[in-house]
Parts: sequence; structure tokens; C-alpha cells
Amino acid sequence: MIPPPAAAAFLAAYGWGGATILPVAGDASFRRYFRVIDGARSAILMDAPPPHEDPRDFIAIARWLGEHGFAAPTIDAVDLAQGLVLLEDFGDVQMRETVDADAARAPALYGTAIDTLVRLHGVPAAPVPPYDHAVLHREVDLLTQWYCPAVGVTPDQARYDAAWDAVFAPVLAEPGVTVLRDYHSENLMLIPGGTGERTLGLLDFQDALVGHPAYDLVSLLQDARRDVDESVEAQMLARYKGATGAGDAFDRAYHVLGAQRNAKIVGIFTRLWQRDGKLRYAGLCPRVWRYLERDLAHPALAPVREWFDATLPAELRGDPMLVRQGAAA
Repeated sequence: MIPPPAAAAFLAAYGWGGATILPVAGDASFRRYFRVIDGARSAILMDAPPPHEDPRDFIAIARWLGEHGFAAPTIDAVDLAQGLVLLEDFGDVQMRETVDADAARAPALYGTAIDTLVRLHGVPAAPVPPYDHAVLHREVDLLTQWYCPAVGVTPDQARYDAAWDAVFAPVLAEPGVTVLRDYHSENLMLIPGGTGERTLGLLDFQDALVGHPAYDLVSLLQDARRDVDESVEAQMLARYKGATGAGDAFDRAYHVLGAQRNAKIVGIFTRLWQRDGKLRYAGLCPRVWRYLERDLAHPALAPVREWFDATLPAELRGDPMLVRQGAAA
């Protein structure tokens, strides 16, 4: 987490010369983040190095969200050639660590996150591409491309695709809203001194698409990085449905998209372990499998559940490192 060589000149050009640059975090991509401190003021420096990263989508969605009253970080300075972006600093208090430290706060904080989605879904969708059939399929194929080979399984890809085709149609028929896609507890910040709509800060939305409103609820309530109590999940689904008038069709879509997202994440986490050497992600897979199995239990997922039962039975579901070791023993 050494600042990029161009950081000092970039900051000096925008009035932050001589500021202290401290590491904050990296993520599953090539992006890195640093806190820039100059006396009593601070900002966040995003390092999105080309050609691996392009921050333009993040910048566009951040500005769109801000224009519509949502707490995305303001953009203070940009150098696209260097992949540097200076952002508003939301502080260090994640929703995740707050709820983990005090479970009694979960209903209120998750309630605020749900209310933010209700507001987001009440405005016309952002000018971003659709979360269409091709994208849904490309994502679920990450499981057969990465997880299946990792545990020694050669999948029937044609049957897999047909099973998903059988459940995607009703989801794709719904009118689309802005889907942030990584709307979970580690990307929701509690803004110091924030009030009203500036309470919950939004991060990591550069991959936004126009899709079904249930998707971001899945991201939030079937969180790959922390266990969400089933009672909280049920309470928040009821809160959203009560505010929007959504009915049984929404429940079906929630579980279809839950299965789709969780299958995708199992594939992504396996790839992060195998290809990128990020070992901790393999250890997150058992939690994601538990969510996936809950979604597969819904009647709407019957064709997909049959494929999983035939191809990846219980003993092949879990941490791919451990499953492969068990198979080799």
C-alpha cells in the first residue's frame, strides 16, 4: 500500500500539497484507497491504475447519485491518465463493523439501508446498461468456469444454461431500476455527523446496471462477508414490500436473483483464490453456499436445484480448497 508515484504531484495540483497520505484499503479489484490528511481536513485518494481500472463509471454514477439526493462521495479532482480520483472522506465506520459490535443496532441500520433502496427505486433509472439475459448468464457461468474445475467436476453446461433460462424469464420481465450491485454492509458507511439522507454513505457502485429491484436486497441481506440473521432478512424484506407494495412475484425474484448472485460469488471467490492468490476468499464460500441452498429451496428454483443436486451434491459444496483436499484424500 505505497502511494502511486504520481500521487504527490496530483494532490499538489489540487491544493493538497504536502498532505500526509495513509493507506486505507484495497479490494477485490486492482483499486486501492488512501486517506489524505492536511490539518483538520481529509479526503480519500482512489488509485485506479490503467489499463486494469477505469474510474469513469464510478465518477459518473457518483455524480448521478449525488444529483438525486443520495450520499455518494463528491468528486473533488480527477486525473484519468494516472487513474487518480480525489473523493469525499466518509470516515472509517462501516455498517458491518457497527452491527458486528452491537447486534441490537442491526434492525435500525438495516432499516435505513432498506429505506435508501426504496428511495432509489422510486426515481427513474440511471443511464447505465441493462442487467439483461446475457449478463445474468455470464455471471452464473463463473461457477462452472471456476468452482466446478476446482473441485474436480466437469459440468453439463448445456443443462446448466437451460435450467437458468427456465427461471430467468419472469425476472427479466419486470421494469428496471438502478441496481448498484455491491450494496452490502462493507460498502455502506455511517457518515460522522450525518443527518437525514446523508446518514448512510454509498461506495463501490461503478458496476451499476438497470435491473430488478430485488437484486440489491439480496446483496444486502445475503451478505457474502457477514452472516445476516434470517429474522433480520425476513423483517427487512417485509419492510421493503410494505413500502413498495411488492407481492409474491417479488419473493420469487428475490430467491432467483439470490441463487444467481450467490452462484456468481462462489465462482468469483474461487477465481480470486486460484488466479489472484487471495486465499481468504475461498474461506468465504461456505457462507455463500448456505445462502445459495436457502434460495434453491424455493419452488421457483426447481430446475436449477435439480442441476445442483445432480452435479454438486452436499459433499462438494464449501471452501473449494478444503473440498479439493477432501476429494484427493
